[in-house]
Amino acid sequence: MNQTWVQLAYLAAALCFVLALKGLSSPKFARRGNALGAIGATIAVVVTLVAEDFDHMPAILVAIAIGTVFGVPAARRVQMTAMPQLVALFNGVGGGAAAIVALVEFLSAGQDAGFGELTASAFTVLVGSMSFSGSVITFLKLQGLMTSRPVVFPGMQVLLPLTALVSVGLAGAVIGTQSISMIYALAAVSLLLGVLFVLPVGGADVPIVISLLNAATGVAVAASGFVLDNVLLLIAGTLVGASGTLLTLLMAKAMGRPIGSTLFGALSGSSSLGGGEASDRPVKSLGPSDVAVMLAYAERVVIVPGYGLAVAQAQGALKELVDLLGERGVEVSYGIHPVAGRMPGHMNVLLAEANVPYEQLKEMDEINPELPATDVALVVGANDVVNPAARTPGTPISGMPIINVDQAQSVVFLKRSMRPGFAGIENELLFDPKTQLLFGDAKDTLSQTVTALKSL
Repeated sequence: MNQTWVQLAYLAAALCFVLALKGLSSPKFARRGNALGAIGATIAVVVTLVAEDFDHMPAILVAIAIGTVFGVPAARRVQMTAMPQLVALFNGVGGGAAAIVALVEFLSAGQDAGFGELTASAFTVLVGSMSFSGSVITFLKLQGLMTSRPVVFPGMQVLLPLTALVSVGLAGAVIGTQSISMIYALAAVSLLLGVLFVLPVGGADVPIVISLLNAATGVAVAASGFVLDNVLLLIAGTLVGASGTLLTLLMAKAMGRPIGSTLFGALSGSSSLGGGEASDRPVKSLGPSDVAVMLAYAERVVIVPGYGLAVAQAQGALKELVDLLGERGVEVSYGIHPVAGRMPGHMNVLLAEANVPYEQLKEMDEINPELPATDVALVVGANDVVNPAARTPGTPISGMPIINVDQAQSVVFLKRSMRPGFAGIENELLFDPKTQLLFGDAKDTLSQTVTALKSL
């Protein structure tokens, strides 16, 4: 498949992928970036189907049809709260597909395979299988089908590194012996490695692992491109691997902890993320009409959204509230924490669904200097990203940069209950004398606040 037009088409697809990543780096251009990525993928698939003389074309077309039937409804119907789970599943499928392709190529090549092809095949099976099983576990954790807390059992500190060493040893055996039984054993042990790798990770760290596994899938796809002698797969996989690695490091930085502590903290007993019990300490509460009065007579309001906003699907009610405040001359901004929600950009996408102007969204470093001059900070469903405990050594979120809502003149905290966030620790901000809580489903309480504001 060395025709000039094919290579030019692949070059165009690769350019689309690069521009897609550029667009996805900004919420303002994310939709355009996503469209460019889809165009690039379409070009790649169509050109490959036209240029290659496949022996099993009907089966390939049936597989594409089945994937379309399942994929399109899943992507269109998924709620924003479940988007990380969908990303985990799609990522796992990508890793599994890369592993299967490498396995099939290994079986087809037989004794004719060279050292480079054998190495790439073994590597792809190892990383792709690990990414598949690990992504399935992250899906189960986020979907609530298993506990989101770290899962550790006696001997795991030994079993995990031992499994990793066995996987590497089997990969070497595959390269040296070209044994079919060895590559099957490699796939099986790598699947176990993925499970053991993700089980000790819990709570708010799971999205970081999703990003890391995404990077691993990209590397596996790049290696499968080498196996198939396909430059476009090599480019696309490398882009995914590099961007996933960068995103993982940025998320770990936003959480204020080294990546090693995120991945292996539970094994050493230093992680306590996940779970937590509700507090019975007294707090000050108020009703929707009280919140409406506070907001109506403020000059400046900062809203900090979090996962609770997504769970309640309250972005529309929040947008209506902000529009009413704007009509009254109140200056309103949104403070967006890098890891608010369950994945980077979660809040940006959620608010974009409600047509919130991009100009109102301000990142943490931009909004923090403005908070001391803010009359009311309205926290909607966020918890750990505004928790002053991050400034206290020895807590699970120590060192994590937060949005400093405690510096505002007053704080209104919308919460469903007193249960802590994913970090499993109490938020001292809830007990601050300047903080008042509005309990209930965020969509309901915001709608009631809107109604009260209209009557003023």
